[in-house]
Amino acid sequence: MAVRQQVDYDQAPPRPYAWKTDEFQTQAEGRTINLGARPRTTPLLEAPLAPQAGALAYTGPKDLSGNYRCPFCGTHFLPVIERRISTAGWIVFGTLLIFTLFFFWIGLLLKEDVPVCPICKRAVK
Repeated sequence: MAVRQQVDYDQAPPRPYAWKTDEFQTQAEGRTINLGARPRTTPLLEAPLAPQAGALAYTGPKDLSGNYRCPFCGTHFLPVIERRISTAGWIVFGTLLIFTLFFFWIGLLLKEDVPVCPICKRAVK
């Protein structure tokens, strides 16, 4: 017949290895800071509020109701920025296409940001 040992469930489990160091343990008393000894020249400012978390996804064009108007269709939605090949890029592309067939594609790498109306899809300058 086997003898069962009584388990003491009130005993705390051993601390993890990382907690056995003295890094997080101090034997000293808590420090007190005396703010009255130093003169105040400016009033203390309130702590800034934490920034609000916004949506990470694109939510579509925004209606500014009066601050912006598309010159073509008259909508109030902000233009969307698109990356397009610039005029200089097309010139470089055409020139290199005539003189060399190896590096003509370099002109396609020259791009610029172009604002485009999200409604009529025309470039807004």
